[in-house]
Amino acid sequence: MNLLFQSTRRRLALWYTAVTAVLLLLFALVIYFYVRTTLVDRIDDTLKHVVEVVDRSLVIQPLAETRGRYGVNVDASFNRNVKGVEDDRIDLEWFNPEQELLWSTFEQPIDYPLHFHRKGETVYLNRDRIVRQIVQKVELEHRVLGYLRVSHPWFEVTKPINQLTKDLIIGISLMILSVGGIGWFLSGIAIEPIQVSYSSLKQFTAAASHELRNPIATIQTNVQMALAYPEAEPQLQQIQLQINERLNQKLGLLVNDLLFLARADSGIVQQEWQSVPLDALLIDVIEEQRIAATQKGLFLSLHIVEPKLEEEFNEEDIFTIQGDWDQLSRLFTNLIANAIEHTNKPAESSQDASVEIELEIIKALPKTIRVRESNRQYELQVKVKDNGKGIPKADLGHIFDRFYRADPARSAQRNINTSTGAGLGLAIAKAIVDNHQGQINVDSTITKGTTFTVVLPHIEGESLRPKC
Repeated sequence: MNLLFQSTRRRLALWYTAVTAVLLLLFALVIYFYVRTTLVDRIDDTLKHVVEVVDRSLVIQPLAETRGRYGVNVDASFNRNVKGVEDDRIDLEWFNPEQELLWSTFEQPIDYPLHFHRKGETVYLNRDRIVRQIVQKVELEHRVLGYLRVSHPWFEVTKPINQLTKDLIIGISLMILSVGGIGWFLSGIAIEPIQVSYSSLKQFTAAASHELRNPIATIQTNVQMALAYPEAEPQLQQIQLQINERLNQKLGLLVNDLLFLARADSGIVQQEWQSVPLDALLIDVIEEQRIAATQKGLFLSLHIVEPKLEEEFNEEDIFTIQGDWDQLSRLFTNLIANAIEHTNKPAESSQDASVEIELEIIKALPKTIRVRESNRQYELQVKVKDNGKGIPKADLGHIFDRFYRADPARSAQRNINTSTGAGLGLAIAKAIVDNHQGQINVDSTITKGTTFTVVLPHIEGESLRPKC
């Protein structure tokens, strides 16, 4: 199973890395095209500025051979601009109205026709030579005097773009590797609760199967015996039927407990909320458990602590809360039955074995007051104390786990969680307390006894009502 979780962890890490890599690549593409466009726009602005400067500095004079016609004095117009454009690595070309080249700063004139663009044009002259060009038509009185073409080397774009590309590749590669490591770490954290839950589910399933297997096997054996020996003595058949009936009851209780816990986990437990006098409920539960306590020679008692309240309240409502009677009855039945189960009358001791239930109203701690119940001031505390054998410290953190045994090798003899005989009593008790938004804690000392403490909150406006 570890291989399955490792495979899942790898897939999660790969997904983290893949998604992050795609986002980083999209980000890098946006940066790349933004920088490239910005550099090209800067070159175009430079070319347009040169065109404006050269256009204003053109020397236009009448043509001697043609009356009323004007032309551009090429030598006078361009010689003054050559030094400036060479410093800026810009080349100029002048064409006559017939688009014949008359003057150029290129060492070798380029063989490329004139293309008129309002914006710049990227021209691929050869494999190693690329320029950015703008062509300007020069006119006077609606007569074309010539064409000015301004070129800028493309390496002003490619050089920073290539450096940016290298930086992006290195940076993104390092980030992807970092994300891969972080993704592996985070996937381990994310899958750890799933692994723990799966292990708990596996253990729970194995324990439930064990609890179901033995009664079912016994019932099947009895039925096969009855079918194989139909003429057996009626007394023997009666015994087999009684055994089957007890096992069916045990299976029914186990199935009901499992269904309750499953519904509690899913949050679909049907609760009938009503005003529950907790003192009356505890009296009923104690009376139900008194026979079992008497059979073991235990003293079972209820102690209601006299309330010490700053305000005056109706006495009948002091121990009344909002809750589900059946669930609360099941909660305290499980706790008291569990205490009786694990408390034995000492053979030679002056101290009597006992189980004591204590009910008290206490001030609510600030950390238990929720925002929407900020006026709740009191809580009810119920303690179930016994002076039995106690629970080892190593087991205290697991006693609310389902099917948990203190000693798996001797589960039949040392099951601390056996109010129903299947290790679900305390798990059900905790689920009921959680449903009522309360708290349950345990304190135990070996050979001295165990105390379960249940704190149940008052519901706003329903429990303590001041006297008028």
